[in-house]
Amino acid sequence: MTTQELIDNFRNAVVQIATKTGTGTGFFLKDFGLIVTNNHVVKDNWKVTIKGRNFDKQLSRVVFADEKYDLAFITPPENTEMPQVRLGAYSALHDGDTVIAIGHPYGLNYTATQGVVSRIDRVHSGLKYIQIDAAINPGNSGGPLVNSHGEIVGVNTFIIKGGDNLGFALPVDDLKQALDQYVPLRGQTAVRCPSCTSLVTAQNIEGGQYCSNCGTRISLPGLEEENKEAVVSGIAKTIEDVLEKLGKNKELARSGYNFWEVEEGSAKIRINYNPDTYFIISDAFLCSIPKEQIAATYEFLLKANASLKGMLFSLNGQNIVLSSLIYDLDLTVESGEKAFRQLFEKADYYDDILIKQYGCIRILEEQ
Repeated sequence: MTTQELIDNFRNAVVQIATKTGTGTGFFLKDFGLIVTNNHVVKDNWKVTIKGRNFDKQLSRVVFADEKYDLAFITPPENTEMPQVRLGAYSALHDGDTVIAIGHPYGLNYTATQGVVSRIDRVHSGLKYIQIDAAINPGNSGGPLVNSHGEIVGVNTFIIKGGDNLGFALPVDDLKQALDQYVPLRGQTAVRCPSCTSLVTAQNIEGGQYCSNCGTRISLPGLEEENKEAVVSGIAKTIEDVLEKLGKNKELARSGYNFWEVEEGSAKIRINYNPDTYFIISDAFLCSIPKEQIAATYEFLLKANASLKGMLFSLNGQNIVLSSLIYDLDLTVESGEKAFRQLFEKADYYDDILIKQYGCIRILEEQ
């Protein structure tokens, strides 16, 4: 299998995961009917959003959590054809072997980096990891580490900050053990005890909060808690209340910590709250400057800026962006609804005009 064939084979198996606190990567194992990721990617979230190349963004349940080995399993999308990817053998891995780390660093869609195994048995916090020099970054967590035969040999787990390509992956044998332990209970929600590694479920938890095998305190969600939406507060809650009033699914809109994405017609709007600057910045990415009628397009945008209130056209490279800025202390559900509604409506309206009347080019979307 060539490197290109290997990378192409994983495109539909690797998924993006987002919670109210961040983003990460997961990969689908067809033989087990589960999406694998790191526990720290989904920590304290029993519902997350997932998105893949061949399915739209949707909510999914976390059904297995393992704090010690930093593993979690998520239910896959229904009625979606996913490719077959294989688990390899950790015992066949050697120092110097070529590996490829696949994931979504910083939320970027599908990135593969090649490197070598620096050491197959680096011990950290009492566990064995595969040390690699393939570049991995925040957002890669939970993605597959793949050998030259296209087999998964590890789960990309963490990096050392300030290090030069010092990445670490959990060996695939640890993943296999977790899968073998959970699969007989598939469909139930289970937590692996960090002390004795027994599986704790609603059927065997002692007193509702203790591992029945060793007595370690376990946080296991009940059905109500599992289905309860993630709790947000402050400005983030106000933003989500506004989105809900505007008919948007606030949970699906979540794309990370204080970051949301929604679509209105042909326009994609990104909403970002930065507590350090006290502003909520909403950017509607429309279309790109045309090859012809450039002067006429600029004139149209400048005239529009003169008439717009609370919004402004700008250019991000060749892309036309309509933005609004709200000071966080001025944000209420009422003021936010008015500002967001105006931005959503104007974004779709201007995108249509710029494309049809000025020949602007639709922004290329990643597949």
